[in-house]
Amino acid sequence: MGIRCKMTLENVYANAWGGSKAIFRCTYDKAIAEDLSFSKATPSGFAEYNIDNPAAAEQLVIGKQYYVDFTPVE
Repeated sequence: MGIRCKMTLENVYANAWGGSKAIFRCTYDKAIAEDLSFSKATPSGFAEYNIDNPAAAEQLVIGKQYYVDFTPVE
């Protein structure tokens, strides 16, 4: 069984050592039906990821929403 979160990219910071740090927050908008279902499972929270791959970091857009999936490794 997997878990899906809907998150908004809040900011991207340059790390002193290189690479970037991406900060995501859970998304919640009462006007969007999908967000109502997500809010029951993840009403608040954040995630941060250090990214040392320029090609990956270039794809991230501040303010855009992303699905974050967690799938167990068997």
